[in-house]
Amino acid sequence: MRTLPACLLLVLALTTPAVQAAPPSVQKRQERRMETQGLVKEFLKGGLAVPTAISRLRILREEAFAAGLFAAAIPEVLEPRRLRDVTAVLAGLETRAAEPTLVDLAGHEDSAVRMYAIQGLGKVRSRRVDVMLPLLEDKSYGVRREVARALGATGNPKVGKALLTSARTETDPQTRVMLLEAVGAAGDKKQAPALKAFLDDSSESTRFAAARGLCLLGAPEGFTFARKLLTSEDKHVRRQGLALYEGVAAKQSSSALRPLLEDKDRTLAAGAARILYQGGDKTMMSWLVLASWNAQGEEKLVYEKELETLHLADDERKALLRKAGVVK
Repeated sequence: MRTLPACLLLVLALTTPAVQAAPPSVQKRQERRMETQGLVKEFLKGGLAVPTAISRLRILREEAFAAGLFAAAIPEVLEPRRLRDVTAVLAGLETRAAEPTLVDLAGHEDSAVRMYAIQGLGKVRSRRVDVMLPLLEDKSYGVRREVARALGATGNPKVGKALLTSARTETDPQTRVMLLEAVGAAGDKKQAPALKAFLDDSSESTRFAAARGLCLLGAPEGFTFARKLLTSEDKHVRRQGLALYEGVAAKQSSSALRPLLEDKDRTLAAGAARILYQGGDKTMMSWLVLASWNAQGEEKLVYEKELETLHLADDERKALLRKAGVVK
């Protein structure tokens, strides 16, 4: 059985609260922290898998506290495999409190540790581009892909040029796709002409990624590409066209997506409603709720899948149904 790092034992000793002496609201918080401590201990001993640890820690809503415990333990986590797991959990907690530790781990010699660290920085939309930009040249595909995703998540136009430069020389097709999409996500409109050149690439995935980046930048060439896909007779091609509008503001996508609400392909219709909602058209939540209410069988599942993505609470659903007059 693994022993816990001495530094973590000290932290646990100093932070273990006297539960019974506190007011009820504080007691609940303290109880959650005690349970968090127990989960961290169990994980460090090898008793929990990474997905299980992330799920259970996030349920307790003490992510920042857990991140501090892991940060204290890391100096004595010597096994590479265990350090990878710890870094993966830190990334999965999605808390800003883990950012300093993830920044340090982004320079680790182990490529998997670097990959998880950058993944974590991307999830908290870290602004530490000084740490991430050099890793665009990392030897690991996994690291480069996560760097592309994380840099796009910053929404910082200043990284657009570096992302596009890397895309031109990238040898891994999947990484190149992620770099091109990240150019759009970063929001550097000056890169639109260069992205447009990729629309003529021999690779279908590269063309699609360039169009996605252009759509995110609000460039007409991207929307033209997407509309062409939406006119296809093949439902799968049309769904590809719809996917290009992910993350686009409703005011830019409405003219193309609102007509899809009446499409016979209800998967396409439900997806269009969800994208419009996420783009700022709040009426689409009610549309999805009512469409699900009126649907039967498999069609109902189509709408529920999109509503699940939006994390709609039961009380919110009931309120929308009452407002629509279908329930009391």
